[in-house]
Amino acid sequence: MDARENNAKSPWVYLMIIVGLILAFFAFTISVIIRQKRLSEVKTDFINNMTHELKTPISTIGLSSEMLLREDFTNDSERLKRYAGLIYKENKRLEHQVERVLNISKLNKNELSLKKSTLHLHELIEEAADSFRFNQLQSGGEIRLEMNASPDEINGDQVHITNVFFNLIDNAVKYSEEKPEVFVSSANDKKGVLITIGDKGIGIKKEDVKQIFDKFYRVSTGNIHDVKGFGLGLYYVKLVIEAHGGTIHVKSQIGEGTIFTIWLPRN
Repeated sequence: MDARENNAKSPWVYLMIIVGLILAFFAFTISVIIRQKRLSEVKTDFINNMTHELKTPISTIGLSSEMLLREDFTNDSERLKRYAGLIYKENKRLEHQVERVLNISKLNKNELSLKKSTLHLHELIEEAADSFRFNQLQSGGEIRLEMNASPDEINGDQVHITNVFFNLIDNAVKYSEEKPEVFVSSANDKKGVLITIGDKGIGIKKEDVKQIFDKFYRVSTGNIHDVKGFGLGLYYVKLVIEAHGGTIHVKSQIGEGTIFTIWLPRN
């Protein structure tokens, strides 16, 4: 009797095993398709984002060059120097962006090649602010600087630290509904320099704040500003800051704005 019952059950056991294997294979196939779709979207977002970031310095260089060609600066050497300086700085920024693209592949390995030298943080912040004032704030808005750190020197990689400031200021400008109001301040503590970058923009939800530094994570913004990106900006920022022995924290409230606080050790 037991033998006959076991024989009767055997086909059903085999059938259940086969069905289970089919379902597991089906689930695996679906996960691969979803992953490939996500990678395709990330690739598209990456291309769109880098196109935007490369256009910004190119546009600034073009506007400055046009001003130099169109106007007579014979009796205004200061303005001449200012436009020439902008062209030089934006050209350097373009070089930095290209370098950043080349370094993106290293993010997968959590590796950054740092070329450290003595940096004056105030100079890098002022360069970033000047670029945004000239190119992106012509229709209104402001960036206020309160540079109180003395000394403001750290031992760091100029390309990566500059990109950190450009990323955070760019986010502050992009995520403002009307005229951007951005403030950047610096201060000292016993062992390092504190940099605060804040805005009065749309803010970030509490559940999103915990994940904004995660790789490929993007905060949903609806159609505000048609904000593009590939979810690597803040991941990259955190990676750079931590590679320099520093820390970064964020506070945000919906409708009131966001504040990033960076701490970097002095030389």
